[in-house]
Amino acid sequence: MSSAQAGGAGRCRALSREVIELLTARGETIAVAESLTGGMLAAALTAIPGASAAVRGGLVTYATDLKASLLDVPSELLDRHGAVHPAVAAAMAEGARHRLAAAVGAATTGVAGPDPQDGQPVGTVYIAVSAGGRTTVLSLALSGDRHQIRVATVERLLGLLLGMLREENI
Repeated sequence: MSSAQAGGAGRCRALSREVIELLTARGETIAVAESLTGGMLAAALTAIPGASAAVRGGLVTYATDLKASLLDVPSELLDRHGAVHPAVAAAMAEGARHRLAAAVGAATTGVAGPDPQDGQPVGTVYIAVSAGGRTTVLSLALSGDRHQIRVATVERLLGLLLGMLREENI
């Protein structure tokens, strides 16, 4: 593992620990919906001792049709824009929160590579957090290889989640 990869893993672990601590202290739970990260977000959160008090579960909806059937992402939205779109990320986060009965939903969708998808270039990523009656989506343009894009996506989502948790009680 390179020093950059080790640093990324350390940052993800520190962010995950703080997210789990904040959620646990509030008695709140989180559910995740992942596409390009393929379970990495759930793995980062559940690597923290005591995560079972806050993590309800997660869905890896890598295939587009599963976003509709498991997360209630509108089929019309997927047909019109494909799976890589900010509204899809928002719907995924909301779907995870509702389907898994959690206070917070978080989602990732995008293109890790090596090839473009749905007309979107490699590194196009959308992350979303749904909590407290609002859903926030960030658009990312990441660079690097497939692994670097996936790790950066998890890190950025944990940062978004932590920022939202710090700013208000959800």
